[in-house]
Amino acid sequence: QVQVVESGGGLVQPGGSLRLSCAASGIDFSIASVGWHRQAAGGEREWVAGLTDTGTTVYRDSVKGRFTISRDNAKNTMYLQMSSLKPEDPAVYYCLIIARGDRHWGQGAQVTVSS
Repeated sequence: QVQVVESGGGLVQPGGSLRLSCAASGIDFSIASVGWHRQAAGGEREWVAGLTDTGTTVYRDSVKGRFTISRDNAKNTMYLQMSSLKPEDPAVYYCLIIARGDRHWGQGAQVTVSS
């Protein structure tokens, strides 16, 4: 069966860095498009970054130059490297894997930015 498991959330000071991971099983990961979304407390879920199976990346403007999405197809794992974290970045971050028309979400990882 399909499993999508996130890890790597936590507390970081403003300006700090954090890396999220999302490991998948039961999915043809190498042909999937993947992405990260986030939902701040009281807010709606918003798209953060995307990465196609051919390596094209896209980012929302507010994270460009600070966040990097990547993938390791050999490990069926995707990542979100977050740097220069700001007070507006705290949220629950969700990975999304789209393969063969099916959407698979991770369980979410809490990211807190506080001094």
